[in-house]
Amino acid sequence: MSGKNHALEGWIEEKSSAYLYRAVAKAEAGTPRQALFEELAEAAESQAGIWAEVLAKQGHTVPAEFHPAVRARLVACLTRYISPRTLRPVLAAMKVRGMSLYTSPLPHRMPVNREEIGGRHKTSGAGNTLRAAVFGVNDGLVSNAALILGVAGATTDHGVILLTGSAGLLAGALSMAAGEYVSVRSQREMFEYQIGLEREELEQYPQEEAAELALIYAAKGIPKAEAENLANRLLQDPERALDTLAREELGLNPDELGSPWKAASASFMAFAAGALIPLAPFAMSFSNNPLAYSIALTGAALFGVGALLCLFTGRQAIYGGLRMLLIGGMAGATTFFIGKALGISLA
Repeated sequence: MSGKNHALEGWIEEKSSAYLYRAVAKAEAGTPRQALFEELAEAAESQAGIWAEVLAKQGHTVPAEFHPAVRARLVACLTRYISPRTLRPVLAAMKVRGMSLYTSPLPHRMPVNREEIGGRHKTSGAGNTLRAAVFGVNDGLVSNAALILGVAGATTDHGVILLTGSAGLLAGALSMAAGEYVSVRSQREMFEYQIGLEREELEQYPQEEAAELALIYAAKGIPKAEAENLANRLLQDPERALDTLAREELGLNPDELGSPWKAASASFMAFAAGALIPLAPFAMSFSNNPLAYSIALTGAALFGVGALLCLFTGRQAIYGGLRMLLIGGMAGATTFFIGKALGISLA
């Protein structure tokens, strides 16, 4: 990439950020966050000025006027109707800083070393994994049970039911795995792009980056002088500075990003495990009435999943189990009677 293109891209990036900061500030009118985003807009304009100086030194003409790209205009328009908190991932992807205000609204003591930075932002990884696994099992259980019951309503041919349930298991599990892979891969790509920009800006104008970080700390309730001192100390270590900027300016948490392949595999296994439950009696052929066993196993599993989900909602396990049993039962009954009606009409 030529020096001109690089500097021009930097100028456009900062002007676009300033444009979006003002849009967010307008959406936050009347709140303490309005002043922060207005100041961040001014800081972005200042950084755009640095890139303009680079262009001028290289003998290139600085654009007389900035025209926001269609994507930036669309995001700015969305902020009029959707809260910045809801748009946080989109705004972070557009390099709008200060997004950590929407994830850490209360003032807290800032970290002073690498260990504290990592420790304060650690989340319950095992808890999140368990939650994802439970929902994956639930998706497979409900969708394949409904599919099997729908086909069972239309035909008594156990071979057809087994084939349909197996196809539903594989199709659903592969779909879940593909979706999870794309989701995690996209999230990683966004983080890698953003962290690359932050690394470049730290090299280009470290003091301006420290000033932006101080603004965000001050917005969280840290005294201005202390916020500036802390920001300057953090930026003395480039790697620690990058980690902190990603978390505090963009609201990104590198610890939450996993392997796309692992995420896809876990989704596939969780969905397949749930989908296998209603299918198992037809696959094992240990009874003349596998449908009854399938319904019984599905009902027990629905109750168990509902009870387990209460670990995350705080509700009583019996209530959660019965609610999930009712919801899954209604879905299964509906598809069964639809299959029954279609079976009669096609006979």
